[in-house]
Amino acid sequence: MKLPKEITNGFLIFLGIGIFFLLMELLGLAHLFYLRVLNVFFIFYGVNKTMRMNLHEGETDFLSNAVSAMTTSVVGVALSVLGLLIYSYARGGDAYVKTLSATFMFGGNPSVPTYCICLLFEGIASSVIVTLMTMLYWNNKYVAD
Repeated sequence: MKLPKEITNGFLIFLGIGIFFLLMELLGLAHLFYLRVLNVFFIFYGVNKTMRMNLHEGETDFLSNAVSAMTTSVVGVALSVLGLLIYSYARGGDAYVKTLSATFMFGGNPSVPTYCICLLFEGIASSVIVTLMTMLYWNNKYVAD
């Protein structure tokens, strides 16, 4: 059974983000906020790959391509947040999240679920932005009937 391209590319987003963050932690760069922002490039990669696959298959309907692109990015973000949830509990739970939140935008002492829910909302918002930007890019490149 072949998985849909949205799930496959969403999983690629998850792998890219996961390896990137593990590598940052291994190199001792996890505290640098501006490096964390680079994960958006993995979302761009997965969504762009889905769009290219759709257009290669002859799918030119704007709405179905937008849904496909959004599904890809949300799958990637959801898997990444789930991975962070598991990783956070493996590294000490709330104590580990306190080290993350010290260099991030959270104030106070967020718990692991609070941190993950906030990142999920942020990820979904970035998914919408990435999807819109990618749709505009491909809309200018490919003129539908």
